[in-house]
Amino acid sequence: MDGEGCRLNGEGRVGGRDGGVEAGSQSHHSGLITLEDLESFTGDLDSDFSGSPAGDNGEVMDFEEPDQMLNYWQEIGRGHRVNIPQDMAEPIQQLTMEMDTSQERERVPFTVLKCLDKVQVDKRRYEKTVWACITMREETYEQSICTGFMKIMRFICQQNSAGTYLGMTIPIVTVVQTDTSRSALAPEVTVAYCIPEQYQDQPPMPFDPDITIETWPSAVVYTREFSGSTNEASILEQIQILVAALDSADLNLSLGISFIVAGYTSLAATHRHNEIWFVDRGEA
Repeated sequence: MDGEGCRLNGEGRVGGRDGGVEAGSQSHHSGLITLEDLESFTGDLDSDFSGSPAGDNGEVMDFEEPDQMLNYWQEIGRGHRVNIPQDMAEPIQQLTMEMDTSQERERVPFTVLKCLDKVQVDKRRYEKTVWACITMREETYEQSICTGFMKIMRFICQQNSAGTYLGMTIPIVTVVQTDTSRSALAPEVTVAYCIPEQYQDQPPMPFDPDITIETWPSAVVYTREFSGSTNEASILEQIQILVAALDSADLNLSLGISFIVAGYTSLAATHRHNEIWFVDRGEA
């Protein structure tokens, strides 16, 4: 994998190709959606990854034009001081149409090496895969991952050299780093999307220069499931729980400050399926 890339272990570059996100850059104008905003109107949303809006009786609402769905999201967003930019109309429509089908989302493949049932941790091996990733530095963790994911959505939905909808894969992961006491998150957050299997050998290139295509090497990963929202406080709590579990299992791991949050459901879903990962860099 490129030494300047996002890296599965979280030690990648800050920002895009220019090495950072400047104050007042495009990312600050592309719409900030915090997870608190999204969680506050989950009753208006369906529970798949696209966050498809649902009507009063629970059925998915039908929007034939991209602007109709955008207006729906903007109307909700205004009530929560959230800006949904105009250029998100087509990506929102595309992702929702594709994900309202009965097709199962493509999952990042892995092999379970061991189940540590007593501490509710799985040991897995992930093979070498190609990812699209972007590192953001917004005011909060939630703003960083939401702004980064909107950029990834644009890449998935035709803003790529293939000129086609690439398809959704899960999980969407965010690579985070803590301070040495694991009591605070660093401001840089990397959002990453695994390129679908059919494009792994020749991945489409993003139009957005802030998005990079990286090959992540095979890795052994310790994972633990959790539910609920993913904000800075909950992520730090889950990191502490995972670290304590791994310490109690006497695995002799060299635990650092880099962790990964894996999300399998919409940021706006009522019932969230998440995982916290630790990558064992000492075991290939």
